Amino acid sequence: MAVIAQSPLDKLTRPGELVEPLPEGRLICTACGHRCKLNPGQRGVCKVRFNSGGTLMVPFNYVSGLNNDPIEKKPFFHAYPGSLAMSFGMLGCDFRCAYCQNWHTSQSIRDESASQDASLTTPEQICDLAQRQGSRVVVSTYNEPLITSEWAVEVFREAKRRGLVCGYVSNGNATPEVLEYIRPWVDLYKIDLKCFDEKNYRRLGGGLGNVLDSIRRVHDMGFWLEIVTLTIPDYNDSDRELGQIAEFIAEVSTDIPWHVTAFHPDYKMRDRGRTPVSALLRARELGRAAGLKYIYSGNRPGQVENSESTFCPTCDTLLIDRVGFQVKSNRLKNGACPKCGESIPGRWGN
Repeated sequence: MAVIAQSPLDKLTRPGELVEPLPEGRLICTACGHRCKLNPGQRGVCKVRFNSGGTLMVPFNYVSGLNNDPIEKKPFFHAYPGSLAMSFGMLGCDFRCAYCQNWHTSQSIRDESASQDASLTTPEQICDLAQRQGSRVVVSTYNEPLITSEWAVEVFREAKRRGLVCGYVSNGNATPEVLEYIRPWVDLYKIDLKCFDEKNYRRLGGGLGNVLDSIRRVHDMGFWLEIVTLTIPDYNDSDRELGQIAEFIAEVSTDIPWHVTAFHPDYKMRDRGRTPVSALLRARELGRAAGLKYIYSGNRPGQVENSESTFCPTCDTLLIDRVGFQVKSNRLKNGACPKCGESIPGRWGN
């Protein structure tokens, strides 16, 4: 844990709710799996939650990014296909992935090259924009949403009041406390399962076991869950490791969609090339062998055979035809295959 160094972001905070008080002004932050034990004057691993005189201060009332994205970009493929998701992010992360593709916001404070740009806003302004631009979903993303959960819940309260769907795009390093805290407000939950190696997870700043436990818990609590593995050459792309990931997901539920996405050189990992299409297709076969029903290839639009589209696992009928983030057709009928009647798991709406 770091001693507090003054940051302009410190003014954009309020007392947090995900906290366990300890004697003498110490406290435990329960927003993520690190469970930082903070003395007065210390920051957590994320750098944006800190103990100020015995009070946990947490980010509030700003965004560092706000965009209306296709929901397929999150990616959610089994939730409101073809809809728009108003995506907002703050700053900071409890991980330090060398290949982070949102490092400008996630590594704020930790890395001098990262951004600390923040725009003041309110939940009402975010939801007004979402409705003006035709969003059906509001998503906390771009940085790690767990560490800014108090702000996300404030936004989602307003979003729910207006009939909007709410989601998290997360690394999955959760605690039971934070999942209980967000459960009334969050419908959709995407988790990055980054690898299946404890040593590599520690290098990222987390722990494999806690992420696996969180995946099980998210599924059991009834969030709609989709899992993403960014497939990185000579890092996590062996048949052994991808097979282990697929087998773990299948143990939780064969209905969970698994997105196997292509890496491109970024941030501090520029020593290797993009993920070849062949690796993504091989991962799909490993997923099928493990019993997964829905395996998708990402970041290679139009190059990955038919693995961007959704097919009926019973009769192989094409149900949702996609290229990249674009839905070309959706043949689902009330969430079921129109040919054989197989119910397809997801959140399909009306």
